[in-house]
Amino acid sequence: MVEKAYRYRFYPTPEQETLLRRTLGCVRLVYNKALDARTKGWYERSRRVSYKETSLMLTGWKKQDDLFFLGDVSSVPLQQGLRHLQTAFTNFFAGRAKYPNFKKKRNGGSAEFTKSAFKWKDGKIYLAKCKEPLPIRWSRQLPENCNPSTVTVTLDPSGRWHISIRFNDYRDLSLPPTDKQVGFDLGISSLITTSDGDKIANPKHFKKLRKRLAKYQKALSRKQKGSNNRYKAKLKVARIHAKIKNTRKDFTHKLTTQLVRENQLIVFEDLAVKNMVKNHKLSQVINDANWAEIIRQIKYKSDWYNREAISIDRWFPSSKLCSVCLNRVDSLPLNIREWDCPFCNAHHVRVAAPTEHRDINASTNILAAGLAVSVCGATVRPVRVASPTAKESKSRKAGAKNSPKGRRKQKPKS
Repeated sequence: MVEKAYRYRFYPTPEQETLLRRTLGCVRLVYNKALDARTKGWYERSRRVSYKETSLMLTGWKKQDDLFFLGDVSSVPLQQGLRHLQTAFTNFFAGRAKYPNFKKKRNGGSAEFTKSAFKWKDGKIYLAKCKEPLPIRWSRQLPENCNPSTVTVTLDPSGRWHISIRFNDYRDLSLPPTDKQVGFDLGISSLITTSDGDKIANPKHFKKLRKRLAKYQKALSRKQKGSNNRYKAKLKVARIHAKIKNTRKDFTHKLTTQLVRENQLIVFEDLAVKNMVKNHKLSQVINDANWAEIIRQIKYKSDWYNREAISIDRWFPSSKLCSVCLNRVDSLPLNIREWDCPFCNAHHVRVAAPTEHRDINASTNILAAGLAVSVCGATVRPVRVASPTAKESKSRKAGAKNSPKGRRKQKPKS
């Protein structure tokens, strides 16, 4: 069993859009009020406000005269918003995320409906307090005997409505085994260089629309705040961002699906993308290349299709190793694209890819390391010496002080 979610575009009627926009606004209001209450509780009274307390606050807010409209929408999305806030705080205290931010209207919004707040009947979805089913454009049908467990309605900044349907997929998606194995190295000029010598060019989705985006952003900056023309200009900018996002997402899904379907074993490096994007010179191209999403999709799609995906430690010297004699060079700057091994005089060059010699050598080493892990469970992590305990370091210092060689000379007085 695999938990999946299918995302569809839908076009609500005017009545449905009015109710959905009101629901998104109430969810945003409840989330922000709960976040404000938890923040003030800590800074003013030095105590943590729990999820249970915010749930009781929600009951009190519905009884206030100025918040009576909270009762006009379904209570399930409001409660789910409080649960999402609790998850955000859990991730923050665990060190996995930053402190939660307030939700803004210009970012659109989302509302999650559980089983008690929607109905699935005859292949149609009826949301709570909606008499008519949502007019969904079914780009693909749900698998047979799969009933939705949760639906999430989303409004993006460009004004488009989407619905995400979550369900449990009981189908066996395993592909027939194959003998093909591949290791690949991620890059910028070539997005992927495989151990077979193939390279996939980086489409650079952002660069294609960069000038157009700058033009509309400049026009947006000249519009008066709060005017209708500013709202129209903001939609144009949001649509360009949505187009960049969609093309990048489509390309990544097609690429990862092809790699998983054609290869039984896929080996790649576990890159620290979060740390790499801190370099302001490379952050834009790395984010546009979508490295982290490529690795994430290969991992879960390998589980779906009964393939093996192996991640090599990021400190593995794949570029500095000679794939012929396995000796390691001391340094290899990024500007060196082809080099001669000083030990076996092997020249790492490939006529089919004259500018990617270094990456082909790296991908070959990555595949070899992945095979070692797959066959015999070997590790490719560098050997690190454990730091001594406090008692051991204290005894070492005492021994060094008592020994004649360990004594330090007294600093001469000036």
